[in-house]
Amino acid sequence: MSADSTLTGGALSTRGVIHDRGYRRYDGPRLGRVQIVRALLWHSFRSALGIGRGPKAKIIPVIAFVAICLPAVINAVAVARGGAQVVGYESYLFPLRVIVLTVFVAVQAPELVSRDLRSRVLPLYFSRPMRRGDYPLAKYLAFTAACLLLIDLPLLLLYLGSIASSKSNGIWPNTRGLLAGLAIGLMWAVLVAAIGLAIASLSGRRAYATGAVAIFFFLTLILSQIIQQVAQRGPQIAQRGPAGPIITPQTTLPAGQRLAGLISPFNTLEGITKWFAGYGHAFQDGSGQVPDPGSYAPAYIVMFVALLAVSFAILAARYRKADVA
Repeated sequence: MSADSTLTGGALSTRGVIHDRGYRRYDGPRLGRVQIVRALLWHSFRSALGIGRGPKAKIIPVIAFVAICLPAVINAVAVARGGAQVVGYESYLFPLRVIVLTVFVAVQAPELVSRDLRSRVLPLYFSRPMRRGDYPLAKYLAFTAACLLLIDLPLLLLYLGSIASSKSNGIWPNTRGLLAGLAIGLMWAVLVAAIGLAIASLSGRRAYATGAVAIFFFLTLILSQIIQQVAQRGPQIAQRGPAGPIITPQTTLPAGQRLAGLISPFNTLEGITKWFAGYGHAFQDGSGQVPDPGSYAPAYIVMFVALLAVSFAILAARYRKADVA
């Protein structure tokens, strides 16, 4: 529609004129809010995995899936041939999972939110029958599903290889371990996806957003481990021996060592995992980056909820206005 101005009776008259450009009319059904959110969710999920995009966009997802699944495939083949299962379901290679997830989230989270911010297409989304909260919700659900697939796929491969062996522990023990591992993986995906999207949404530049996400995860993890090591060298007990005083380390873990994991989201997740699965076979040897939180376990749950709440608050505040810059 364009404006056609004419002079009528000494006054300026403006009237609208409709121009028929010959475009084909759309007479199909008009989809509503639910269908729009569903389409945005599916598109975001595909984008997080590099599906439907160029070869460069598939490099990080392919490397991430290969790196995290390769140990499970090797161990599954070894178990099928009568070897021992050295990779557990609940504690699946914590260092490898941390590295792969950090790289994947740091690269793919900005792909989901930073590009729309930089190109300023959010007003187009919000001009449809779609609420402002639907956009971050669809992005979050899609990215959580992508992270969950990355976390739980190795467990499924390990499970298939284990039950295929006649010398395995049996179907039910493996199934029980798999279910526990899948639940723990869901917990990881829920928190990591929320934090990654929240940080990435603060900048429209992908390079800045990627650096911010990676620095946050790696820096908090390193800081948590440093504090844990410092606290481990804490109080010592002096005992009188035949040749003089003997200094022996304190047998009980200090509070600082148990609470050091709260600084890092990854160590917070492992602390909760040890609290829930600490009585299983995966943690009987005391392995892992975080000691058993013991009576401080509620603090890890509170930190988990707090990180989720802060991430959701950042996303809600970032997309509260349609003209987000």
